[in-house]
Amino acid sequence: MKCWIPIAIAGLMLGAAATRAAQVGLITIDGAIGPATASYISRAIDTAAAQNDECLIIQLDTPGGLVDSAAQIVQAFYDSKVPIVVYVAPAPARAGSAGVFITLAADIAAMAPHTRIGAAHPVELGASGSVEQTDDVMKKKLENDTSTFAKSIADKRQRNAEWARSAVLESASITAEEALATNVIDLIADDVPDLLGQIDGRAVGDKTLHTAGAKIIEIPMNAWERFSQLFLRPEVMFILMLVVIYGFIGELSQPGAILPGVAGAIALLLVLYMSSILPVNVTGIVLIGLAITLFVVDIFAPTHGVLTAGGIVSFFLGAMMLFSQAGPGFRLSPAYIIPATLLTAAFFIFVVGKGIRAQFRPVQSGKETMLGQTVKALSRIDSQGGKVFIEGENWNAVSETTVEAGQPVEVTGIAGLTLKVKPKT
Repeated sequence: MKCWIPIAIAGLMLGAAATRAAQVGLITIDGAIGPATASYISRAIDTAAAQNDECLIIQLDTPGGLVDSAAQIVQAFYDSKVPIVVYVAPAPARAGSAGVFITLAADIAAMAPHTRIGAAHPVELGASGSVEQTDDVMKKKLENDTSTFAKSIADKRQRNAEWARSAVLESASITAEEALATNVIDLIADDVPDLLGQIDGRAVGDKTLHTAGAKIIEIPMNAWERFSQLFLRPEVMFILMLVVIYGFIGELSQPGAILPGVAGAIALLLVLYMSSILPVNVTGIVLIGLAITLFVVDIFAPTHGVLTAGGIVSFFLGAMMLFSQAGPGFRLSPAYIIPATLLTAAFFIFVVGKGIRAQFRPVQSGKETMLGQTVKALSRIDSQGGKVFIEGENWNAVSETTVEAGQPVEVTGIAGLTLKVKPKT
């Protein structure tokens, strides 16, 4: 009997150690779904797997975002070696638009009381079609593709596929309680500890979760992900576009300033990088370009501000359409568009206009202003030289035709510090 005592004690100690070692990963997504979110979730999945976490909990509160980013997150869920738990919380959090796909794709979908899910109708419409019929066809194609995507996710996770389709086609939205009753989610939990208690013992694939009392390990964003979350935003790209416009036009209107041109070049590279990631509408860019052209042309053409008015309208419409393909959370707010439109119009009217006109204005000071002036000779002037008094100073002067003192002469040229004159008749 005695020989079994050490074994029993060792077994108890191992069991206790195993219990203490149980942990789960936790990340919080609060805001729009975009490229930075997809990168963060993918890294968190790898980190949770490397830590041998029981599961990764994604606490979600999002109005939606980019469908492409949501698709990347769904694929990361499918490829994950660690069970994924999406928990829509705290109240009144929601899983809207792209958040619907993310929640449905989780191994375990949970929500807090009084939260909501739904309204996944695609908004990336009307980017290229110029004919209404073409727009309708593209809209129908996008709706069908997105609804099929939602249905395929629900089928894979054995959830309510018909509701998933209606969330896309009819923008259906339901509460957590309704979602549980219609098999959209698996459970409702008051908080994370309650969630861990409810999923304890659940089988996910060939793994049984042991999460009751598990240690929660938060996986924070790294520096690059935080920067990308702030940087890869429509507002930032729009401001950089304004820097490009102001920088290049400022450099052209004031040659040699250097700083505006350098700032514009750097901003242009950043805009090109961001445009390859964010869903930019080409029509919006064309309208903004047209606005700049109208502003510049109106500086030279006497249209009494007609082209400037057209430029203001074109710029405003272009800014409104610039991110019209983006999902919720990636739209450009009028709070940015209206001040930017007024500021750009004022910039071209008062800054660029005056700068360009100044370059074409006749010289107002300096030696060049003496050309064409008529003055009297102070002394006899011939090819060897003489003197004239002009602009408050005595100047050397030469003339091919001899001029006597006191006679009027016209300044025809300047050679160094000597004026070329001719008799004025």
